[in-house]
Amino acid sequence: MARIVIISGSPNHQSRLLGLIGHTEDRLQQLGHEVSLIAVADLPAEDLIRANFTSEQLQRPLELVTEADAVIIASPVYKAAYSGILKTFLDLLPQKGLKGKVVLPLFIGGTIAHLLAIDYALKPVVAALGGTHILSGVYGVDQWVERLEGGGFELSEELRQRLETAVQQLDVELQG
Repeated sequence: MARIVIISGSPNHQSRLLGLIGHTEDRLQQLGHEVSLIAVADLPAEDLIRANFTSEQLQRPLELVTEADAVIIASPVYKAAYSGILKTFLDLLPQKGLKGKVVLPLFIGGTIAHLLAIDYALKPVVAALGGTHILSGVYGVDQWVERLEGGGFELSEELRQRLETAVQQLDVELQG
């Protein structure tokens, strides 16, 4: 069983990104992995903005990343890049904080036009943090995720299949 941490860079607790995260988390747990979620929006904003490395509220989330075998970095796409709130958290990781970890990006945006945000915005930062094993990831479009009236999300068949492929790839990498 591997330890996996999901870092959610969504500033919004109603984001469709949570549909991707929830589906991925459920599948990984079904495969026997231990999955933890860091919702960056729930961390103290002042500590994030001021890069307060000594903040007690940031210590456990940072430890989760250190202890993880794999890190899933999830974010909505704004202005062709990941969210600023995600960047504030990534800035707190040590210089080689992702070294030796499998990294899986999960992004969602308004249109397919921002598909390359993973390659051009996220991957250089992951590499700067020592991450060398970056899976191709999944980019979804908002209209592929429907909010349900009673809560929760319904994912399109295409998106579910792409997430399943990514989860299987991550599982294989963690076993190898």
